[in-house]
Amino acid sequence: MTSGPPLSFDERVARIVDAIPWGKTRSYGEVAFLAGSPGGARAVVQALGRQRTLPWWRVLRSDGTIAEQMMPDQARLLAAEGLTVVGNRVREARRSGRR
Repeated sequence: MTSGPPLSFDERVARIVDAIPWGKTRSYGEVAFLAGSPGGARAVVQALGRQRTLPWWRVLRSDGTIAEQMMPDQARLLAAEGLTVVGNRVREARRSGRR
């Protein structure tokens, strides 16, 4: 079995962000860690800026807030996925007790 060339950082970020489920979020730091670059949160921001077809709105600051310059677009997109945005803080939707 042959493997192709290693994925670039942008490609790794794309795969991780694309895999975030609808109505869920990850932090820039989590994405960086999963992409093999712990401490690379700012690099994730840059990678997302180069790949605007990804669900970028699902990536937040580590404290669960939206960066000021991303409001109101990010808040609107997250709310459309059932998340609650209070001020600039995002809360994931709670699941109902029914299964």
